[in-house]
Amino acid sequence: MASYHLEIGQIPYSVCSEFCPPGFRKAIRRGEPVCCFDCIPCPKGEITNESGRYANNCFRCPEDQWSNGKQDACIQKSIDFLSYESELGLYLTVSSVFSSLITISVLCTFIRYRHTPIVKANNRELSYLILISLFFCFLCPLMFIGQPHTLNCLLRQTGFGIIFSFSVSGILAKSVTVVIAFKATKPDSKLKKYVGPKAPYFIVFFGTFFQVIICIIWLSTFPPFSDLNIKISEDKIIVECTEGSVIMFYCMLGYLGILATISFIVAFLARILPDSFNEAKFISFSMIVFLSVWLSFIPTYLSTKGKYMVTVDIFAIMASGAGIIICIFCPKCYIIILKPHYNTRQHLIGNKNSMKKL
Repeated sequence: MASYHLEIGQIPYSVCSEFCPPGFRKAIRRGEPVCCFDCIPCPKGEITNESGRYANNCFRCPEDQWSNGKQDACIQKSIDFLSYESELGLYLTVSSVFSSLITISVLCTFIRYRHTPIVKANNRELSYLILISLFFCFLCPLMFIGQPHTLNCLLRQTGFGIIFSFSVSGILAKSVTVVIAFKATKPDSKLKKYVGPKAPYFIVFFGTFFQVIICIIWLSTFPPFSDLNIKISEDKIIVECTEGSVIMFYCMLGYLGILATISFIVAFLARILPDSFNEAKFISFSMIVFLSVWLSFIPTYLSTKGKYMVTVDIFAIMASGAGIIICIFCPKCYIIILKPHYNTRQHLIGNKNSMKKL
């Protein structure tokens, strides 16, 4: 106890009569009298807003609020999501738009040179459909950026699932077309009746149709919804889209993986067919990239939270789409633009060694 020199008429003053300022609480000193204490700051998320000897404890703020810097008042938590204004959101937006413009450029190139052998090979109409679907795939990340609400939560996962199913179904149809085109040349082949545009479009339709059914069941039972997550961060409220039914989410991804696996198997088996520009080997590479991206996506997706989970989702969409563009369409664009003298029927069907010189 401290002693003080008192003047006549002055009220005695002691340590017991002291008090802690707002944002602090009393902590009794061990082994000393009860009125001896220290003032220690309140923990984060707790406050004291009264001055007096009874401010012995800090009080926790409500779940949607957090303590200010002085620990003497509760303030509303900030709202956090992947916004267009943030540096990360801006980078992903620019990447998405740029990738979609590249896809449109490739599509325009194919349309302009649609009568050349390199474009006509392996069904050019399917190439158009795949490029259009990839264009929308690259625009899908724009639904993941911005504050989540009911509508974009419903369209995020289901939208990219259906669009990618359409694209991968088109790739599967191209693989099957390669097989049919070579096997049907045999005199006794039963595949001759499948030559033509009907078989590829049939594959695209049903490949996409089953994914649409999965998404309809998902949306009609346990659809995704917007949620406020206050558990991830102490001082922020994370606005996020919850999958609703995790089982249906993985059913959608699983079906997409099945389509990609079948496409890879068919293309891998068709890679040895005698063609100097056999598209099957390029499809095989694209499906390896596609499957690798999504297999690595799942553990990464489960280990991240908040806007970084959304970032992982966007990266997987763009990386898998870029793999398809680079592996399947870039080799053709290279020949069309930089090696036009190889874009002839003779080089495509008669001279295998000419492609090795590229």
